[in-house]
Amino acid sequence: MSGIGGEFVTLARVRKTQGRRGEVAVELHSDVADRFRPGLRLFALAQDNSRRELQIEELWPHKEFLVLKFGGIDSISDAEALIGCELQVPRSERAQLESGWNYVSDLIGCAVFNTGREIGKIEDVQFGAGEAPLLIVGTGSARCEIPYAEAYLESVDLEHKQIRMQLPEGMLELNAPLTAEEKQQQQTSGNRNAKK
Repeated sequence: MSGIGGEFVTLARVRKTQGRRGEVAVELHSDVADRFRPGLRLFALAQDNSRRELQIEELWPHKEFLVLKFGGIDSISDAEALIGCELQVPRSERAQLESGWNYVSDLIGCAVFNTGREIGKIEDVQFGAGEAPLLIVGTGSARCEIPYAEAYLESVDLEHKQIRMQLPEGMLELNAPLTAEEKQQQQTSGNRNAKK
């Protein structure tokens, strides 16, 4: 479930409950400053694709999360029902971004090129591992993780669904899954070490 729900744009995902009055901690998928504010209407998209309207009453930052208190969500059990939900706004209400910013939902499906060669298509975007979100790029049957960092970006062309990057040498090999041959080598060297 990647937030490409046609008419809606995902701004955040509920990670856990926070506090006793129905507050939830959310992971932001939008870098737009001041996007969240009291009175903002959001739609919570659950795993079963049901959607419910919520309104922010209060909010404050907490560690790497933003804590939201919604009207009518007043207990831990109310809040538990929201865990895993994507918090969305209708596409028509999405904030205009400053030049250089992109929505996560716009990145999914883009082809990623490194020094002119296509690596694969973005299947997902993960947050929280480091300062930059991680692009999960499908390359045939394999996956690789690429930091979506400004230092590596050459150009982003959302209209043509293309992202051009200049990655440090060896990064793709580092983040690629092991080949069958490499796994065999690891097991062999592991067995040798175990016998010593």
